[in-house]
Amino acid sequence: MVKEKLSVRDLVFTGSLLFGLFFGSGNLIFPVSLGQHAGQNFWPALLGMLVSAVGLPLLGVCAVGVTQSNGLLAIASKVGRHFGRIFTVLLYLMIGPLFILPRLADTAFVISFGPYTTDQTQTWFLLGFSLVFLGVAYWLSRKPAKLLIYVGKVLNPLFLLILAGLLLVTFIQPLGALDQRALGGYANHPLSAGFSVGYNTMDLLAALAFGIVIVNAVRQRGVTTPKMIAKETIRAGLISTVLMSVIYGCLAYLGATSVQDFGVQTNGAVVLAIVADHYFGSLGQLVLGALVILACLKTAVGLITSFGETFEQLYPQVAYQKWILLVSGIAILIANVGLDQLITYSDTFLLFMYPLAIALVLSALATVFVKPPHRWAYRGPMFLVIVPAILAAVASLPGDLLDDSKILSQLVWWNAALPLSDYGVGWLFPAILGLLIGLLLDNFWDPRDSLSDQ
Repeated sequence: MVKEKLSVRDLVFTGSLLFGLFFGSGNLIFPVSLGQHAGQNFWPALLGMLVSAVGLPLLGVCAVGVTQSNGLLAIASKVGRHFGRIFTVLLYLMIGPLFILPRLADTAFVISFGPYTTDQTQTWFLLGFSLVFLGVAYWLSRKPAKLLIYVGKVLNPLFLLILAGLLLVTFIQPLGALDQRALGGYANHPLSAGFSVGYNTMDLLAALAFGIVIVNAVRQRGVTTPKMIAKETIRAGLISTVLMSVIYGCLAYLGATSVQDFGVQTNGAVVLAIVADHYFGSLGQLVLGALVILACLKTAVGLITSFGETFEQLYPQVAYQKWILLVSGIAILIANVGLDQLITYSDTFLLFMYPLAIALVLSALATVFVKPPHRWAYRGPMFLVIVPAILAAVASLPGDLLDDSKILSQLVWWNAALPLSDYGVGWLFPAILGLLIGLLLDNFWDPRDSLSDQ
């Protein structure tokens, strides 16, 4: 039956689905670490994180919605057909088999079962766990039409129930106050430090990647007109981001109040383990283990599904079922033999891809308010952002690699010369300038003189 809009029940479940796809292990751990380090500057640091970890992903969801597209490939192809294909493949490889999927399996294992293994047994236990974990994620991804049920109605509510129990106790019996001394960058620049933490969640990239999953979920509930699909996608995005904002705030509060009794820990996972043990005793590790496994599993299901649907669209000669089997298999291999090395360079890929993704989202949102053509409004920002993106990526390479190359050292110097590069947004002014130039060219340049997509 064709619907004009989702029922309240379907809308809530679709918003739950989107939240479930977004909220993985990093989203659980980063806010806790922020709270520990922000101390007395808790509120500006939290605001900075919410801007980048909630605001940017919401803009990504809106970009998918307002362009009435099926997802990343359709939006990126507005820059150019070849660019769209290359950018889409790179992004999905990054958040799929090469980085995020194996990291989800590895993180779930380390936090849940790591304390019970030794150096001698860990290799075999990790192999067995990754086979089961990613095998379950693959099995749940075999039927994309059931994704709303698996994630939105089962995995996510169960995850939220366990998390709510832990967070509720921290408010009823708080560990301490928010008056601890701010550390590191949080002492002088809490807003930008918090922004950087949210940046590292990669949720803007996830928003673009999961766009096709949400669009299909809305369509499967009976909403078929492009305009109404766009509207319901944005409404689901709002529900998801409001929920994420509340949970981020609670997790950051947990981290901040834990400093008084337990001190500053190496990462948020250690803090969660200590706090869970403090409140739940011997059951603490089981509570935390269930929480992390559910957080990682639902995100893994979303990544495998979106990868399969997108690559089937890119290469229809290979069926969806084969793509999801391939991506799951590669992720199992990397989780066991090459994850540490890849993580070393993950920041480099992130700092290259993120500015391009933001430029794409800015173009998509800006073109809603102007008449076609929109060719240069997409190309202008991308042309000017790609150089700062490359410079930022080079600057993040390991120090010994930079010291051995005069060329790379010179590129690092150029990156430092960009305005706002100290805050990690050296791409911002070029993106805005490119968008303004693109809009002017679209309005005053003869379309026949512009480059062809062919």
